[in-house]
Amino acid sequence: MPVNGRCHIRVARPSRDLAAAERFWAGGLGLGVLWRAEGGAGHGEHDLLMLGWPDADWHLELVRAPAHPVEPRPTDEDLLVVYVDGPVPEDLLARLEEHGGKRVPSPNPYWNEWGVTVEDPDGYRLVLCERGWSNA
Repeated sequence: MPVNGRCHIRVARPSRDLAAAERFWAGGLGLGVLWRAEGGAGHGEHDLLMLGWPDADWHLELVRAPAHPVEPRPTDEDLLVVYVDGPVPEDLLARLEEHGGKRVPSPNPYWNEWGVTVEDPDGYRLVLCERGWSNA
């Protein structure tokens, strides 16, 4: 199989608290829980939470190893950008905040002009961009 744009993408990163992350990404953004495993369930000592939209060619994997936790180290430029192709719904922003998110300014003026940046409970940033991907 060739490596090309039809390949599925997994974005993996550590999390301090998978329950808080699930509240934000599932309850706030609306991603579905695609798979979950607790340490000792055939996956070593890791707790895993995979989230995504069923029709998407990507998913987010959050991992926590209770015996050897890795502290998330996000920077202001560690972004997951979702192009919404229109105004960012205020009710979505309110829901993200109700589920543990925090609106933050971006150091990159492009994202402040064209979207809204929300930090998840681990400090990683979600940008909801009002542009469509074709004109980003």
